[in-house]
Amino acid sequence: MTEILWNLGAFIIALGILVAVHEYGHFWVARRNGVRVERFSIGFGKPIWRKTGRDGTEYVVAMIPLGGYVKMLDGRVDEVPPELAEQAFDNKSVWARMAIVVAGPMANFLFAVFAFWLMFLIGVPSVKPVVRDVAAESPAAVAGVQPGMQITAIDGNDILTWEDVNFSLIGNIGAEQTTLVVQTERGQQQQLTVPLARWQFDPDSESPITALGLVPEGPIPTLTLEEVIRGGAGAEAGLRPEDTLVSANGQILNDWAQFVTLVQSSPEQPMELVVRREGQSLDLMLTPALLETDDRAIGYVGLAPSVTPVDDRYRFELTYGPLRALWEGAERTWELTVLTFQMIGKLLTGIVSLDNLSGPISIAKGAGASAGFGLVYFLSFMALVSVNLGIINLLPLPVLDGGHLLFYTVEAITGRPVPERIQELGYRIGAALLILLMGLALFNDIGRL
Repeated sequence: MTEILWNLGAFIIALGILVAVHEYGHFWVARRNGVRVERFSIGFGKPIWRKTGRDGTEYVVAMIPLGGYVKMLDGRVDEVPPELAEQAFDNKSVWARMAIVVAGPMANFLFAVFAFWLMFLIGVPSVKPVVRDVAAESPAAVAGVQPGMQITAIDGNDILTWEDVNFSLIGNIGAEQTTLVVQTERGQQQQLTVPLARWQFDPDSESPITALGLVPEGPIPTLTLEEVIRGGAGAEAGLRPEDTLVSANGQILNDWAQFVTLVQSSPEQPMELVVRREGQSLDLMLTPALLETDDRAIGYVGLAPSVTPVDDRYRFELTYGPLRALWEGAERTWELTVLTFQMIGKLLTGIVSLDNLSGPISIAKGAGASAGFGLVYFLSFMALVSVNLGIINLLPLPVLDGGHLLFYTVEAITGRPVPERIQELGYRIGAALLILLMGLALFNDIGRL
């Protein structure tokens, strides 16, 4: 229950900030263009707080924190008094209306730059991308990656951290190959080509790094349990935090990876488990739950191991000065924007499964997890969501900013507004598509619980 409340609180804070930023973009540009703003609302539904400012705008915080809106004076919606006609949105030039519409998404991109800038000023705890091990017959092994090598570039992009590696590999989903530049333990540079034709990974159960066959130098999981998820198979078997796993089905366990392999290969099959608790051995029966992935069914037990600290040789703090941090923040925002558009294209072409769509539940869990790790990680999470919020709103669906922008672009080219009948039809189609996408994302969220 505590975790749910934490996730919900972090979700409301994150989404509230991002919605306020988005709507303020519309508000600020509308006011600069002489448009009268009647209401600025964060959230939908019944107001829980409201105040009318000296500018005549009613500022509202409403009960449902899943969006917001800026209500402008508009002759298409309300009767406009003659003395206020010049302040009506629909009486402004098409270029002014386009600027007001695009200002919301642009505000989200600017916020992402700010969040990354602040993150790099504070400093990001990072780990050098040094390979501890390589899985046999994996794409990385085929390419010749060996333990001890440090990845310095992927497809021409400099790599400083494992997060950079993860980011670059996600962009290569659907590609035939990727090129790594690595540095050996002796300091020699090598260029390796990694085949990706058969490379697949399930985001719900693994990262692109491990799916490629790379085991990073980093925190090493032990066989002592750190967390036992309530209601999971491990909890039902009687396992507790600080229990140490000794053997499974008669096999002595040497590391956490061995235990994971045994669990994943045994869905709904009882396992004889020996654990050590407070110096005594206990025999338990563990039955992994069934977890369906895109290509197979695996076992899942809801256990997390304690980990040993990262070796100081691989740890560093990624920090920049104010100007360099601003540049890096803008660059990271641009890369994230390009990657998101690429992923949308791959979703539409079927290269990436629609099962990867996430909705409010996944966002809430992500917000709670990142907030739990600290401010730096929460800023990174908000920057990621802010970029996605900006891009989604630019999609050419009539109910979104991108749809309005499309209509105004046609008006700018033809010299006359798009007929009301066509706009109304577009709104209905756009609303139906948006509800379908939101429903699919929510369905995926529920499936991940």
